[in-house]
Amino acid sequence: MNVCPIVRPVSLPDEYKVRWQDPDTIKKIIQEYKTIAVVGISPKPDRASCHVANYLLLHGFTVIPVNPRETEVLGQKCYPSLEEIPFPVGVVDIFRRPDMVMPIVEAAIKIRAKAVWMQFDVINIEAGELAEKNGLLVVMDKCIKIEHGDVVRKKAP
Repeated sequence: MNVCPIVRPVSLPDEYKVRWQDPDTIKKIIQEYKTIAVVGISPKPDRASCHVANYLLLHGFTVIPVNPRETEVLGQKCYPSLEEIPFPVGVVDIFRRPDMVMPIVEAAIKIRAKAVWMQFDVINIEAGELAEKNGLLVVMDKCIKIEHGDVVRKKAP
């Protein structure tokens, strides 16, 4: 049987993996912050952003969709920007191209989020450094759904 591995076009450089893919940071974010703004969410169920957000909802997280073209996603009110969310956000989960990340991180800092999470292939070193410099936890080039599953499995007896 031929198995075709998934080849990702980009990967976080090794020197940043220890810094922004730290298992303790990942565990802390998943266990401590239950309100997650999903920036760049799509209402299309076949899109990763929608699938991940639905998974998070099913696992007890409060999910806040952020997309200026939508008013509701997965039955949740959708906000056009992070700044328009009227309550505290723990994690800003980013599903946008790397070149669009910096303004999102700047907004995450402005709203006093606790962490920014950049999904697979969302790699922006400068934005990660800015977030870190402003006291936010950073995870980059990882999927929060997959990492949540790993944390839950490790927690089970």
